[in-house]
Amino acid sequence: MKDNIFLASFISPHTQLLGSEFQSWDPDTLTATMRFTVKRDVITARGGVQGGLVAGYLDDVMGYAHVLSTDGELAPLTLELSMSLLKPVREGPIIGKGRVVKAGRRVIYLEGELLSEDGEVLARATSTNIPTPRPTGADMGTT
Repeated sequence: MKDNIFLASFISPHTQLLGSEFQSWDPDTLTATMRFTVKRDVITARGGVQGGLVAGYLDDVMGYAHVLSTDGELAPLTLELSMSLLKPVREGPIIGKGRVVKAGRRVIYLEGELLSEDGEVLARATSTNIPTPRPTGADMGTT
């Protein structure tokens, strides 16, 4: 498992907005697991998270999977993301799982799921990406 100092170098400014918390990395299956705290601020009048923001949670956990699979050298730049919303994503904790399906020199294929704490699948996504050098804190306007 990656150490906390290694993982802390991946934190991006959007992490606080999403309530992202890294949970685990499985190098055998190339799967990252994260816990998100869905905040009331992202809930619509219908009681669930707005769809574009659901995509953000999925994109985040899939991106972590790719970054961790390259030991922090590369980060995916999303070209296409396809998502299915299966159940409403509600306020509170959810689990995200992101996996590298295939990573080539020019194209990366990722998949992800959001689950309730009891394991019910809420949303699924796949994405096509290009590998790029991972931005540093200076690149993102942070230290």
